Amino acid sequence: MTSTPHSPPAHTPLVEPGGPQRTTLSFTTPSGRRRTAPVRFGRESRRDPLLPQWIRKGLLDDEGQQCLQVRLTGSAAANPAARALLDAEAGTALHLHRVLDTTEYAPLFPKVIGYELDTAEPFLLYAAPRGEPAVRTHVMSAFDQPRFARDLMLALCLLDGQGLVLRGISPANVLWDGTSVQLWGLEGVARAGRPRTRWGRAPYCSPEQRGGEGFVDSRDMVWSAAQVLYQLATGRAGPPDGAPADLGEHRVLAETLRGAFAPLAADRPTPGRLLDLLAPGAARRLALTVPADETRPHREAFEQALHLKRLAPAAEAHDGPGAAAERAAGEVLCPYCLETIQLDLTSLYVTDSRMQYQRLDPSGIGNSLRRQDVMRGAVQKCTADPDFPEHFIPVPYLTYGRPLTVAMVGQSSTGKSHLLTQMIAEITDGGLEPFGLKWQSVNPEQHARFVRERVQPLRNGKVLDHTGALGLDGFARFVESLLITDAHGQVRPVAFFDLGGEDLVRTDAALRFLLGVDAMIFVVDPALALPLPHLDHARERWGLEVNRDGDLAFGTVLDRLPKSGPYLDVAAAMVLGKADLLRFQPPVDRWLDEAPATSLDPALMREESQDVYGLLRRHAGQAWLRPFDAIRRCTLHVASATGGQEEHGRYPAGAGPRRVLEPLLSLLAMHGLIDVPGGAEEFAVGTAPAMEAAPRSPETWGPGGSDGSTGSVGEEAK
Repeated sequence: MTSTPHSPPAHTPLVEPGGPQRTTLSFTTPSGRRRTAPVRFGRESRRDPLLPQWIRKGLLDDEGQQCLQVRLTGSAAANPAARALLDAEAGTALHLHRVLDTTEYAPLFPKVIGYELDTAEPFLLYAAPRGEPAVRTHVMSAFDQPRFARDLMLALCLLDGQGLVLRGISPANVLWDGTSVQLWGLEGVARAGRPRTRWGRAPYCSPEQRGGEGFVDSRDMVWSAAQVLYQLATGRAGPPDGAPADLGEHRVLAETLRGAFAPLAADRPTPGRLLDLLAPGAARRLALTVPADETRPHREAFEQALHLKRLAPAAEAHDGPGAAAERAAGEVLCPYCLETIQLDLTSLYVTDSRMQYQRLDPSGIGNSLRRQDVMRGAVQKCTADPDFPEHFIPVPYLTYGRPLTVAMVGQSSTGKSHLLTQMIAEITDGGLEPFGLKWQSVNPEQHARFVRERVQPLRNGKVLDHTGALGLDGFARFVESLLITDAHGQVRPVAFFDLGGEDLVRTDAALRFLLGVDAMIFVVDPALALPLPHLDHARERWGLEVNRDGDLAFGTVLDRLPKSGPYLDVAAAMVLGKADLLRFQPPVDRWLDEAPATSLDPALMREESQDVYGLLRRHAGQAWLRPFDAIRRCTLHVASATGGQEEHGRYPAGAGPRRVLEPLLSLLAMHGLIDVPGGAEEFAVGTAPAMEAAPRSPETWGPGGSDGSTGSVGEEAK
């Protein structure tokens, strides 16, 4: 989107000639608390002709507080791109509030009062804007220019310090009240290092920004700021591609801004460098106001945990506890009764039009192509355990070597079913192709039914029912299964199971099934795990309470899995689900905003794992990290199956998945289906740093882990 948002028009009247619009708003405050207040709104106007947001001034009657609402109409909110803009603005405003609210620099940015985004007409509330847009000043006085320039650079340095770049800075969204600046247009913020997209208007956006070339750089803001300062000093706009020809006639501008007009960001000074030219020492003082890093102890604890895992001996193979099924050629492990079976052409069935099983005799099918197609849709009755309830296995599951079984683990209402549905939908949309993988359904009829009953309704915005009761008289059942072909041409069945949390806790048969599972996805519900105030509203709506003792289903499963050493060796991924509830909470805000992966970077995967580990350890407690602590090969992820919360049984903007495939990609890499740098083992537990790899004498050991190491090892491992 190419736009330079305008600031709120200062002349917008508080009430319309026909009288104010009165209503009551409920919203979340920056502290996370809910507030309901009567409000009177004035005339509404478009924020910018090229942007979907509308704005209107208002008065919160419970406190007599003047405010400004930025909102989307119902039709605009149906567009995911419009919602993404409002989300970006809200995320930036809340982030700056967290970092700056108690500092002297908070007035440099709009003050957010509250927000309500998961609704049909989402909105943001700000305190009334301070000052007039600089565009209304033809030429700024020489007395005001230095203070204006200093404040503008202060704001840019603060953004740069948070890794944020405000694109589209122009005289329209820089406000000036005669003493200080207030910088608006927060919907244009992007993270440094992300690919540039076109945004802004010439001459205020840099040539690279205008063309959408390269990667977002803090020096993009320097170009914009220099153009604003030039216009306020001269009364005219500068050229769109380089330094103004008359820059030398303005001594102060020439001394400070000459490099800022370089066409390439790499040739421009940083915001900090310009700030020091305008106000020597200001950049250093600014750095001292940044809050202390409270995540460091948790990052060190993560590194210490990985260190201990590297010390533990690795298993000989990474096919999970059911690998013994391969002891006989052609045999696989039945995922229900856990007995070994092989293809038996005398025990095949197909379903008829009434979904009843009918015997199949493939010997009577002479056409090889038709026979292959029929066999693909057939199932085999498993008779390996005569005392076990009747159950059937898809034939392709028995003909492609050892299957890979993936189980979703977690209490009910954690969003497992939505997550698994979107995960498989991403696969069928080609999400595995960048990794050299291809897919095919194991059973076409089963897959078509899954898409019809699960994928399509969810994509259309319908909330799915919770996982149903177990079939087979209380035993586990398939949800979906696919044939995955890796980059080397090897085909492997991958079967997915989704069990209700209460079944895992109360049904011993379900636990027996887990003995043969190869990989697990543990889904953490933030409403259950994190006692953060802004989750209170969701807990109240769902009738939940924070559980400091962790997920009962996690503990039940971990206690039942076979263990032959200090760690369980089943591959695992922990997913902080429903992450849209935390999309403005660091570090979730960063990871949800990441583009879908097209390659697996072990360092980036560990960085995400470290961030999620730190968030859970800091706010939820160690009990919620039990899967990571108990399982040797375990990564941590954030994901949102729907992108927002439901309203009246539907998702207002449809269900937009975010980062749902990454946990499965991690499991596939651990099982060797995706080639990763360093191999599956290094991908899972990382590489030992040089100091860690060097043997230490017992005299250097202190009280602590299994080798006597303490938390200081985490510092070595970094």
